[in-house]
Amino acid sequence: MSGLTPTQLATFHEKGYLVIEDYLTPTEVTSLLNETHHLLSTFDLDTHPLTQFTTGDDDTSSPDNKPHVGDDYFLTSGDKLRFFFEPDAITQDGTLTRPKQEAVNKIGHSLHTLSPPFKAVSLNARTAAIARSLRFQDPRLLQSMVICKQPRIGGAVPPHRDSEFLYTDPPSAVGFWFALQDAGPGNATLVMRPGTQGGRVERRFVRVFGKEGETEEEVLSVKAGSLVLIHGNVLHRSERNAGERSRFAYTFHMIEGADGWVYDERNWLQPSEGGFSRVY
Repeated sequence: MSGLTPTQLATFHEKGYLVIEDYLTPTEVTSLLNETHHLLSTFDLDTHPLTQFTTGDDDTSSPDNKPHVGDDYFLTSGDKLRFFFEPDAITQDGTLTRPKQEAVNKIGHSLHTLSPPFKAVSLNARTAAIARSLRFQDPRLLQSMVICKQPRIGGAVPPHRDSEFLYTDPPSAVGFWFALQDAGPGNATLVMRPGTQGGRVERRFVRVFGKEGETEEEVLSVKAGSLVLIHGNVLHRSERNAGERSRFAYTFHMIEGADGWVYDERNWLQPSEGGFSRVY
């Protein structure tokens, strides 16, 4: 299985990201969308704590004025399938304002181990070939999720670097972002800041035990089935989805697990007993 071409590698290292069109086949896209809709329609709302997902920047978005981003339902989801709601889909008294399948912000964070369709497109020879092209020695896969970007309520994600969330010393994170639906300016697509991967990780999203420089942005327009590879240090964001089209995407992350790289114990996602999934 061939990996990235020299031209693709050069683009990735120059811009901090790379768009690969038609990476997933139409059959694979349909399989992942069908699985997503099945998960959204069958999870048990009666036993759900109605945990919302926020970026951590807004401490007042939850009904009880507490940031749910730090609760146990979230922090223990690294090896599970859990469902996180959009803050705007829940009233102050904890009632959903729309059907549950239209209220979920994302499903996470171990689709690559617990869902056969997602596992099939994650832990495979193609992923391994890309990892080898990027010179990973012992790549580990973690934090897989479907991000729904629901129509009219899909929350904005501020500029961030993936290494802020999944920090290793030295930094090694790479994001794999798969468009499951066409994504463009009309449905809150990815917005990239080319070349910012050379910047330092100046803030961290960590477990709590106790102004970025401006650069020109590129608003991506990608078709369903495209893969966007994202350097862990490149700045990227997405707008609120005020439109009428959802923007389903599947994403997972890869870090270096070889000797000489240390995964920070303060990262929000900590490995379960078996460790993070080996790619090869």
